[in-house]
Amino acid sequence: MVKPLAFKGEKKVKKRKVAPTDLDAPAEKKTREFANDVEEDDSWVTAESQGDINGPIVIVLPSTAPTCIACDANGNVFSSVLENIVDKNPTTAEPHDVRQVWIANRIAGTNSIGFKGHHQRYLSCNDTGSFSAQSEAMSPEQTFICIPSPDTPGTFNIQTARDTFIAMADDGKSIRGDAESVSFNTTVRIRMQARFKPKLKAVKELKAKEKISRKELEDAVGRKLDDNEVRKLKKARVQGDYHEAILDIRVKGKHDKYS
Repeated sequence: MVKPLAFKGEKKVKKRKVAPTDLDAPAEKKTREFANDVEEDDSWVTAESQGDINGPIVIVLPSTAPTCIACDANGNVFSSVLENIVDKNPTTAEPHDVRQVWIANRIAGTNSIGFKGHHQRYLSCNDTGSFSAQSEAMSPEQTFICIPSPDTPGTFNIQTARDTFIAMADDGKSIRGDAESVSFNTTVRIRMQARFKPKLKAVKELKAKEKISRKELEDAVGRKLDDNEVRKLKKARVQGDYHEAILDIRVKGKHDKYS
């Protein structure tokens, strides 16, 4: 589910957090807190591979003054100046206007993606290379393939259903979809929200599982642990069999007590 977008300068509304119960183990509380951090991370990062592209994105064009693909409520597509950017560096670009944001929807079983605008219509490229965003559903004209650029990591060439490419026109303002080959003018950057990037999400979730103290482990087991048992439980948290490992150590402790 895609959250409402937040822009720089806007005050964040604090969510009401459910108080943890006594039944929650300390380790589980920390994991839940880290999961909330991942879910609420609205920072923007650069997509590096096809698999990254998902959720809210900004398509940064190779223009002299940094711009991106945008559309208005009537479905008119145009290049929009990016204001939230550091030293005109496209790798720092963030949207300041909802019209600059597209929701990337992947088509299952293919490399194709549809880009839905803020007005719930899809970006479309017709047979003359002109763009609009007026379709409520996806057909071939509303699908694109983001091909990573072999020369510049972190950039893409966006291919239309007619095997042409999205390009910045020579005037540096217009956007076309009829470029027949890749060039500097077809090379775009795709900025996305960090919480949708698989690699970052996986790293944060892994850290959430790894971050647990010896005391928390001992509280979960109900007794003091030796170094080997601590290592075993930490490894089990990463591998996903944490609760089974706790039960094994509890059973082992009972056997040792009565042997």
